[in-house]
Amino acid sequence: MPESLVIDPARSALLIMDYQTGIVNAYGTNQEDLLQRAARVRRTAHDRGVQVIYVTVGFRPGYPEVSARNVSFSTIKQSNRFSGESPEPVHPAVAPESGDITVVKHRVGAFLGTDLDMILRAHDIDTLVLCGIATSGVVLSTLRHAADADYRCIVVRDCCADRDAEVHACLLDKVFPRQATVVTSEQVLAALGGA
Repeated sequence: MPESLVIDPARSALLIMDYQTGIVNAYGTNQEDLLQRAARVRRTAHDRGVQVIYVTVGFRPGYPEVSARNVSFSTIKQSNRFSGESPEPVHPAVAPESGDITVVKHRVGAFLGTDLDMILRAHDIDTLVLCGIATSGVVLSTLRHAADADYRCIVVRDCCADRDAEVHACLLDKVFPRQATVVTSEQVLAALGGA
């Protein structure tokens, strides 16, 4: 972990990924603490002028984005979740505010098939601060794509959650540091002057 984390608000975006109520309930561990930390990071980032971007799972009615060959998303289609007829809201503890952007994704990662990269480049953003559920899903997929696209990535370890504690720890301690700076929410708050 870095001695002194620097985050330039004008060139950074906070990505709050898959913090939809059902996902928080299904995958989040220690949900109340997780939500409180994410809410503090979100509030401080917003107050300091960091672009806050929500990434949510969603599909058009009838799920035209879902291929029968996609095992994970075929299951979602069968469950009739995340459709335009019944969108799943962001958890109220971290709900979007005026000026925040929402990107709807149709796959695990935040980039494939979305306009996220266009939005980031339009705002001259080169640093991504990642919070998400699940660590082994959206965080992993988004980090890999972002790093390959030359974004500077910061993963907020205690604002990520996964059902599998061992996989969660392995990713944060061994895999992610190869492509990102892995820090705590307190370090992010301090870097933004909000601690």
